[in-house]
Amino acid sequence: MRIMGLDYGSKTMGVAVSDALQITAQGIEIINRKQENKLRQTLARIEELILEYEVEKIVLGFPKNMNDTEGERAEKSLALRDKLERRTGLPVVMWDERLSTVSAERTMMEAGIRREHRKEYVDKIAAAIILQGYLDYCKHTGSKQQ
Repeated sequence: MRIMGLDYGSKTMGVAVSDALQITAQGIEIINRKQENKLRQTLARIEELILEYEVEKIVLGFPKNMNDTEGERAEKSLALRDKLERRTGLPVVMWDERLSTVSAERTMMEAGIRREHRKEYVDKIAAAIILQGYLDYCKHTGSKQQ
């Protein structure tokens, strides 16, 4: 069973998947949208990836504020969760994504990726960081959090 990780942004969606043993997460794609509320093509692409990678669960980044409150982005993420569950029939786990983009930026800096090229990778890497956090949590707690 593979798990998919999603980093939901206003114009992009970073996508990552786990290996079959659920040990590591790999960023696979960034889905671009012309408008924030136009999700039909994005959801269709996610469905294609679910079939291709034989995904059985989705982990969606949940953008809480640093003071642990939920803002507008969190509300949009919860609405996306509902759409994903209805459309795919898969369980969607919300996972705290605070600082995932910061971690992705730091990773790219350490890897020597030039600033002007980082935008090409940041969402995909953030999705992998979100998913890896979930996988590590499950491994260390023995949990299969729903």
